[in-house]
Amino acid sequence: MRVLLFVPIVLGLGLAGCASDDPLSADQVADACAILEERDAWEDDIFEAAGEWRVSPGTILAFIRQESAFRGDARPLDEDGRARSTAFGYSQAIDATWAAYERARGNARRQNFEDSADFVGWYIDHLSREAGIDRSDVRALYLAYHEGPAGFRRGSWRGKAWLTRVADRVEANARLYDRQLGRCEHWRMLGVPRVR
Repeated sequence: MRVLLFVPIVLGLGLAGCASDDPLSADQVADACAILEERDAWEDDIFEAAGEWRVSPGTILAFIRQESAFRGDARPLDEDGRARSTAFGYSQAIDATWAAYERARGNARRQNFEDSADFVGWYIDHLSREAGIDRSDVRALYLAYHEGPAGFRRGSWRGKAWLTRVADRVEANARLYDRQLGRCEHWRMLGVPRVR
């Protein structure tokens, strides 16, 4: 049995210098249905990942919103424009964690939305099993997403008030997105799990 080493994912805050050909507007980012109307190709990606990994689509959207603001070329940069880590793409997965994902799932690209949505679901599944977190506990899942399963178990996030505030925001956005998706016909047809 091969043991995979999972490394914490670096939070994609302060993404200075990230560019996209056609970024979503603030109004679109605030509404899950508007996101999927603007990026209709993402709809299948979100619902397929949600169904396969048994996590709500709102959770996947909220993680991607926090990590990259829905930008496939997102990279955390310092004030001098240098990369602060190997985090990249929609999911802001670092190189080592993305490599583990590719070993499990096959070749993928971090700037591809379908691959990134699947990665978020896959990593949430891993975190749920490794750190004993319920899949509906979005706050704890995000803390573990940021700190890695070992860091979460050690409680490395406890001294980071800023991170707990971010996790609260991700949880609130996941709930909001799931409620918004409830008014879209696609949600009712697919019957994927919701955040409690």
